Amino acid sequence: MSPDPSTTTASQAALKSEGSFHVGRVTTIGAAHAMHDTYSAFLPPLLPRFIEALALSNTQAGLLKVFLQAPSLLQPAIGRLADQHNLRLLVILAPAVTATMMSLLGIAPHYALLALFLLVAGASSASIHAVGPVLAGKLSGRSLGRGMSFWMVGGELGRTLGPLVVGTAIQFWGLGSTPWLLPGGLLASGVLYLLLRDIPYQPSTGHLDGNWQQALRSMSPLLLPLSGVIVARSFLGEAMTTYLPTFLESEGSSPWLAGAALTALEAAGVGGALLGGSLSDRLGRRRVLFASLAIAPFFMALFVGATMHSADPRPLLQFPILMLLGFSHLALTPVIMALVQECYPENRALANGAYMALSFVLRSLITLVVGALGDLLGLRLAFFISAGVQWLSLPLVRLLPIPQRQRKG
Repeated sequence: MSPDPSTTTASQAALKSEGSFHVGRVTTIGAAHAMHDTYSAFLPPLLPRFIEALALSNTQAGLLKVFLQAPSLLQPAIGRLADQHNLRLLVILAPAVTATMMSLLGIAPHYALLALFLLVAGASSASIHAVGPVLAGKLSGRSLGRGMSFWMVGGELGRTLGPLVVGTAIQFWGLGSTPWLLPGGLLASGVLYLLLRDIPYQPSTGHLDGNWQQALRSMSPLLLPLSGVIVARSFLGEAMTTYLPTFLESEGSSPWLAGAALTALEAAGVGGALLGGSLSDRLGRRRVLFASLAIAPFFMALFVGATMHSADPRPLLQFPILMLLGFSHLALTPVIMALVQECYPENRALANGAYMALSFVLRSLITLVVGALGDLLGLRLAFFISAGVQWLSLPLVRLLPIPQRQRKG
């Protein structure tokens, strides 16, 4: 049987990209991530409005984040399919689906409908986060850390713009104005179809023999210590990315300023994401991971301390500290993503899907814990505790396996 010409062409193109970094294509995939995450970042600035309108506790508000992240459990299955088939259509459709669901949140009349919209948006998010990083990684050649930095820069740009966009909308036009933000996501998917439809994709050469559960078990030397890192790191991360607007508004900030603070945090994360992955290509994954985990809690404590000692919730010192916190905290993510794909190059999408599912689920649980701490002790003390917990992950960095390519280097 003669091979399909289109498959042959795609395979040759993928093989040709093995050693080189395709800037244009990797940037395009990062742009898809940016478009998607602009909309998925709407939730934190909306939480104070939902707490007020529906009389929710911090724990109930945090549960909404769980609904958004719960579909991430599907990511290993999506990853397994992506190792064998071209699923780039999921990357293309994700901005439109997520934009639709997230833009309707402002007019949802009750909690159950909010949960439904977030579950659908979460399924869309699970798809792009399972397939997108692997697609970018395959086009990054030997510079996998750099490729993951491009992917994460897209996400951080989206999470930077999202709070500012939705915060501005509800500040000037009210909560019911969010559906007017929908067309951008539809347009984005149309543009992405034109830009991504011809990107080649070569299925993995790894053999799962139908037993992908066994393949996941073989990844336990990485996933077990990594789970501990994710849990400890999520206390700080979820406190800042989920509850920062709620915390600042409880201190007297306006919705716009609270959203702008989250924007500042995520904007600094763009620089951290860009530098972290590229730096880990040169210095090693473990070194960069350890530095990020050790430094970020200092800036978290400084930020909360600056808020505590100021009657005005807008001291000039707070925004620079927030940006240093975002830079140091978010430099970590592309390094982990590169480590995961590098350790299991034959089943990249499955490994990435397993990591992403693990990350999203654990972060969702920690969101509830931080919310419960906020209800019990106040968000300020919950933020201090969250900073200290991250340091517990430092010994686990030594347990992470060294990727084969770095070991040879």
